Amino acid sequence: MAKQSKNARVAQRAANAGSGRDYVQIMVSVKDPKTGKYTYKKQMVHKDKKDEFMASIK
Repeated sequence: MAKQSKNARVAQRAANAGSGRDYVQIMVSVKDPKTGKYTYKKQMVHKDKKDEFMASIK
């Protein structure tokens, strides 16, 4: 397998700009007040808006 130049990889990232690679999955543990058990909420969030999402949870 041939090596790929760094510049080629940068161009490839630009080509994938609108793809699903811009999203991250966030898992948050939430404690049930009645039973005390933890459940997990999963959500796919755009990586630019992950800080806003984490602030809305707290």
